[in-house]
Amino acid sequence: MAEPGLSIQSTATPRGSHVRIPRLGFGVYQILGDSCTTACQSALDAGYRQIDTAQLYRNEEQVGAALRKSGLPRSHVFITTKQGLRGDTPEATYQLAEKSVERIAGPSSGTKAYVDLFLVHIPHIRGDAEGRKEVWQALERLHAEGKARLIGVSNFSVDHIEEMKSYAKVWPPHANQIELHPWSQQQDVVEYCERHGIVLQAYSPLAEGLKMNDEVLLSVARKHAKSPAQILVRYGLQRGWVVLPKSQRDERIQENASVFDFELDVEDMLTLDNLDKS
Repeated sequence: MAEPGLSIQSTATPRGSHVRIPRLGFGVYQILGDSCTTACQSALDAGYRQIDTAQLYRNEEQVGAALRKSGLPRSHVFITTKQGLRGDTPEATYQLAEKSVERIAGPSSGTKAYVDLFLVHIPHIRGDAEGRKEVWQALERLHAEGKARLIGVSNFSVDHIEEMKSYAKVWPPHANQIELHPWSQQQDVVEYCERHGIVLQAYSPLAEGLKMNDEVLLSVARKHAKSPAQILVRYGLQRGWVVLPKSQRDERIQENASVFDFELDVEDMLTLDNLDKS
């Protein structure tokens, strides 16, 4: 069932932290240049208060530009980014991370530059275990310096997170961003993260648009007079995840945020749960 008071202002808080992560975020993968700035502005206008970017996406500067153009106070918008590369030395790896903070903050930020959440993007970094360790330690340094309020991981398995115990000063990671939707529920990772107070961020919550004609999904959508995308966003929220839908179209951006005037009942949730193929 729905959480009491679930709204666009709802947040999740990692164990051991007071920092709140907005439960609804806006993803910008494959949205480049001015299109990214425009889409982010539309999302902020629609009430989203988290934007999810990454070095790999090549749009950190555009996300920062949209935030500055919005006129919203920096503290009112939660920015997530990710690093999936290591440099030739630990210092070079740290500098790659620091550059992300600077790109998002813009040229006039000075010593106040920070991101809200910085993730290790993928576990398969050059050097594997050593690479994961080096990038994590760079993020720990940013965290200690106040340049990353929270730090976490993305696409990490249970084994990857367990491995971190051997070197991490900050453990558990504050978040794990993985692909989550009814057809990919990753129960082992989800249960582990929930047990350890690791916030789950759901990327591709709309299953990349590939399941919008699924008859089971359509039946739930018809029941609530909502779009399939709205059902999927609402499902992720009711599972307790931070949900990160993306779109470049104003009407879709607004639609994906308009999911707080209905709730899925126990039967709906079980029906969608049973779609799992992971």
